[in-house]
Amino acid sequence: MRYFHLAGWLLLFLLCPLQIMAGGEELRLPPKKRFPGGKTFLFRLSLTDKSGTPFSLTRPTEFLSRKAVERRRRQGLPVDSTDLPVSPSYLEQISSFKGISIVSMSKWNNTVLVKTGDVSKVKPLSNLPFVKSVTKVFTSPDSLTPSSRSVYHKELMTWEGSVDEDYGMAALNIDMVNGRPLHQMNFRGRGMTIAVFDGGFMNVDRIPAMTKVKIVGTRDFVAFKSDDIYQEHDHGTKVLSTMAVDIPGVYVGTAPEAEFWLLRAEDTYTESLAEEDYWSAAAEFADSVGVDIISSSLGFQDFDDKTTDHVYSELDGAHALISRTASKLASKGIVLVNSAGNEGLGTWKKINFPADAKDILAVGAVNTKRMNASFSSVGPTEDGRIKPDIMALGSPAAIISGRGAVNSDLGTSFAAPVISGLVACLWQSAPKKTAYQVMDAIRRSGDNYATPNNVFGYGIPDFERAYQLLRGK
Repeated sequence: MRYFHLAGWLLLFLLCPLQIMAGGEELRLPPKKRFPGGKTFLFRLSLTDKSGTPFSLTRPTEFLSRKAVERRRRQGLPVDSTDLPVSPSYLEQISSFKGISIVSMSKWNNTVLVKTGDVSKVKPLSNLPFVKSVTKVFTSPDSLTPSSRSVYHKELMTWEGSVDEDYGMAALNIDMVNGRPLHQMNFRGRGMTIAVFDGGFMNVDRIPAMTKVKIVGTRDFVAFKSDDIYQEHDHGTKVLSTMAVDIPGVYVGTAPEAEFWLLRAEDTYTESLAEEDYWSAAAEFADSVGVDIISSSLGFQDFDDKTTDHVYSELDGAHALISRTASKLASKGIVLVNSAGNEGLGTWKKINFPADAKDILAVGAVNTKRMNASFSSVGPTEDGRIKPDIMALGSPAAIISGRGAVNSDLGTSFAAPVISGLVACLWQSAPKKTAYQVMDAIRRSGDNYATPNNVFGYGIPDFERAYQLLRGK
């Protein structure tokens, strides 16, 4: 994964690998530690079928929450065979092999992620009649640098200067896409649930700005669990702030009355194909508990094992595991809003995975003058679809950091959640509309809808116009 933001500290880190400066104080990086559990490998098993399952499509509440079933019913979507859990019989047989443990699974892709410390233990699995293929997706490094909580301000620290009396420093985030009228009509995300996928949510449980955020729950899908997702990277904190914070006159996000699941779906210490398995497991969990919107500022393209890097020909929404998963979300009644990527200045240049997925909103970044940010990734997909879908402020966007300060940061990471929050508000205004209809209205409201291209997509959306379009105006 490449976090889709461009923080100034990264340059300092590259120039001074042993120490960085913060607030005039020298902060030394913690010493590295041995990889937890020693040498470890992860393998993805693709299965042939779901034979022997005790579950039935006629009893969906045995594997989906009532909220998830109701979301499908409301949108006229069926519960189908992909919703059936992976065969318990197969899981039992896999876990019976000595030295093998199951990490996670994907029912939509019918895959199982397993862990072992000895690669020879995996070979017998390929002989099982229901195992179609076995792919190594992770090899542990020898050591890593552990995370620790950063110092945080016990009072919200803000910029100096004039602020908007309603939205404070976050005013331009919402005004760029004309989302304020939705809030004025009292559509602020109430009754909607957003899952935030990230690698950590540093100090969300402590900083004053987050005390009123409606957090439904948290979950860690990484194979090597964190002791506490609130001590991991603050990227997720910044992302969450753009939607959830509600401090009038100081900082108000785009969906301050929505509820949030905080899901750790990214290993910030390594880069591997296994992170696509984590993301997929998180997506299926989000579906199962009835989430309406997924806000993901994660994306993948290159890895520690360079032989597993993705290539352009795979950008078709159907090749990468993560993209196949993402492409299913609308058919389950969920809107996925995903960062397009920050590869515009690099050699890759194009969108990352799963921004190539079908039936999602991939969001690129613009600057305060409504021009595309030079770092924002471009399209098209390999099969010729316009990407990104839409654009929002990301160069820079106002955020609240894990240290509890209102700040600004660059990246499509922050353009995406601004949109995610307003998707919740828009959908709140028209709850009987489908995920497809909501996304279509947002695209049609874009200022580049008449002449879409692979830099701006359908342009910067106008959420008041999207509201009108959903009503046939």
